[in-house]
Amino acid sequence: MADSEETARTAPPPAPSPGGGPSPEDTYLERRALRRGSAGPLLLTGLGVAYVVSGDFSGWNNGLAHGGFGGLAIAAVLMGLMYTCLVFALAELSSILPTAGGGYGFARRALGTWGGFLTGTAILIEYVLAPAAIAIFLGDYVEALGLFGLHSGWPVYLACFVIFIGIHLWGVGEALRFSLVVTAIAVAAIVVFALAALTDFHVDTLNDIPVRSGALGANSWLPFGVLGIWAAFPFGMWFFLGVEGVPLAAEETRDPARVLPKAMAAAMGILLLLALVTFTAATGARGSAAIQSVGDPLVHALQPHGEPTVVSRIVNYAGLAGLVASFFSLIFAGSRQLFALSRAGYLPRFLSLTSRRKAPYLGLLIPGALGFALAAATGDGARMLNVAVFGATISYALMSLSHIVLRRREPGLYRPYRTPGGMLTSSVAFVLACSALVATFLVDKEAAFIALGVYGVALAYFACYSRHHLVTAAPEEEFAALAAAEAELERG
Repeated sequence: MADSEETARTAPPPAPSPGGGPSPEDTYLERRALRRGSAGPLLLTGLGVAYVVSGDFSGWNNGLAHGGFGGLAIAAVLMGLMYTCLVFALAELSSILPTAGGGYGFARRALGTWGGFLTGTAILIEYVLAPAAIAIFLGDYVEALGLFGLHSGWPVYLACFVIFIGIHLWGVGEALRFSLVVTAIAVAAIVVFALAALTDFHVDTLNDIPVRSGALGANSWLPFGVLGIWAAFPFGMWFFLGVEGVPLAAEETRDPARVLPKAMAAAMGILLLLALVTFTAATGARGSAAIQSVGDPLVHALQPHGEPTVVSRIVNYAGLAGLVASFFSLIFAGSRQLFALSRAGYLPRFLSLTSRRKAPYLGLLIPGALGFALAAATGDGARMLNVAVFGATISYALMSLSHIVLRRREPGLYRPYRTPGGMLTSSVAFVLACSALVATFLVDKEAAFIALGVYGVALAYFACYSRHHLVTAAPEEEFAALAAAEAELERG
């Protein structure tokens, strides 16, 4: 480790260097700078939708096998409420602390170093595992569409990571513009799908899954009973999973305190509309039973006799665009969370070094290599997504709690944007996030325990080493130190 990096620890700031040159802390941060002002409201709104849009094309429909139409519908409404409340809370927090740390930075101020690390690690689990899973789904799509005669396997996964990480290394502005174009294609395809599917809509097909005898409260709308609603929570999340990552672009945003809340609200509004249209049109056109376990529910809904149509082919190819959009944007989110945790010393500090184009190149390459290895070794995209969902729900609970704590402990803190409903809004998000966390055990216990194992290893590293080597010059740490100093003055 370079000397300049070793001096930037949890200790009094170093004195200016002789001759008035840059201090070690200045040098440390200069080597870890992102390109500021690259993202405006349109690109950020597109980023928020891009995180999620692949979930409209597949994955959510598996919730029908756990809750039926009524169970998944209620679960999707509750998860939509959770994400809406969470987004409003995060909009306030991101206006207070617009840095690349996102959820880690918010929790660091509210819950201390342990809370910051727990939150950041949970977010990192989500954003490292989800791209690996989507790479597998991309391989399946390429094979199913017969593109270039390729089969799903490690060469396709490798190509995905190499091409799209390469675009990220080119620069954040270029990356976000690429993401916006691909996302627009995917959203346009969902509109085309809805217009075609709604012409064949039948109410009686919504509840055609057989009722499970003996299930509490079971009926035609809730074939798996009341418990099926809870079991469908993780699949209701697929319509919105990832939108909370918009604040991770804060340091690369023009006027983040003003732009981030607007972009997050706009993205959430679009996602709510897409979820309603996709869910209703797909189940009404083909029936809940027919699409509950297929890999391409939208395409399946447009082929009642199994024969491809012009519209189904369009939607099928656009599904590939949706997967690319989410894969691409999740790589961005993971690199920025890793960058912020590394810059502050929670993870090895060399991971936050940036290139001449101000891209965190190691923060892109190392998670990419890990994601490729996981995809190539397991080929189990569903399992990895379940692990990612487990990490996500932990982060949601901690970020909501951070909003509540800061509202109670620091009511006078300057807030350029204030969450509608205040602590009531974030309390709803907290309760629903905890419920979704427990629900993951109902769906995939093994995935939940894998996530807990990763968490345990990370916590051991933090407890034994990194918490003693934090970087006070990092923006999130300075923000927390300022709060501690103000509290000390008040007590004095």
